[in-house]
Amino acid sequence: MAAFHTTDISGKSFLVTGGAGFIGSHIVEYLLANGAGKVRVLDNLATGSHNNVALFSGYAQYEFMEGDIRDAATCVRACAGIDHVSHQAALGSVPRSVKDPVTTNEVNISGFVNMITAAKDAAVKTFVYASSSSVYGDEPNLPKVESKTGNLLSPYAVTKKTNELYASVFGDLYEMKVIGLRYFNVFGPRQDPDGPYAAVIPLFISGILNRTPVYINGDGEQTRDFTFVDNAVQANIRGMLATNDAAFGQAYNVAVGANFSVNFLYDAIGKLLGIDHKVIYREARSGDIRNSLADISKAQTLLGYQPSHQFLDGLKLTVDHFTVR
Repeated sequence: MAAFHTTDISGKSFLVTGGAGFIGSHIVEYLLANGAGKVRVLDNLATGSHNNVALFSGYAQYEFMEGDIRDAATCVRACAGIDHVSHQAALGSVPRSVKDPVTTNEVNISGFVNMITAAKDAAVKTFVYASSSSVYGDEPNLPKVESKTGNLLSPYAVTKKTNELYASVFGDLYEMKVIGLRYFNVFGPRQDPDGPYAAVIPLFISGILNRTPVYINGDGEQTRDFTFVDNAVQANIRGMLATNDAAFGQAYNVAVGANFSVNFLYDAIGKLLGIDHKVIYREARSGDIRNSLADISKAQTLLGYQPSHQFLDGLKLTVDHFTVR
């Protein structure tokens, strides 16, 4: 992975909530590989993986806390002695939130407030958190620009928009340095292909490899700005280490700035695997956005963000991971 920072981080301490999860574990991996002074992970392992945590056991500066962000005291302990927070812990998935809005709310909103309050009380230097492109809702214009959002389409989207509102208030009221990252369909190695709420790319790869039924919701012509995980890591690192005062109190699109249809994605995976496997089309999902494409100029200007991987480059690395592991 390329280096996304130039400052010395050997004297800095970092907390990554959800660090045993997909995106979180890649952030932890980057920090440890680049000599961070301390990297603490807080994770309840509800959706995170023991395998991801095991990757870091050889690092003396790594510390794992098993705990839930819904418990305020746990959040306080996690923030003790921490300089920078990357808050990734959340219950993802639009369909999961449609089925169980209460738990999604408890984790993503109550848990968020617990974390940002603990970070405030611990006087952390920066607090970066995961938002989502779902906050754009039914806003029809492409590309998506941070200042224009529409009506929200799912409970999950409501939780992420609420995170942004709380972050803005905490930034203003308590003079916290807070940055939100609106992820656009992040994918990559270690993304879980199992379970009812698995993301589309690992699902497609696993289904094609195992010749099991693979489904596309709707006609497959819906588009997404598929974003390789290293790009999300970069945004987190740049956000936590930002020194430009104008960068704080903002939410940023984290994407590539190019979109592809789900049909194109499926065909591309099949070609990379060298397997011709027929897909099954089914009814479109409620709460899904039809088209997604990000304007990333704000992140480029204020964070110095520049995607390190384009979609097809990242897709090849992801397919390779699933086929050689």
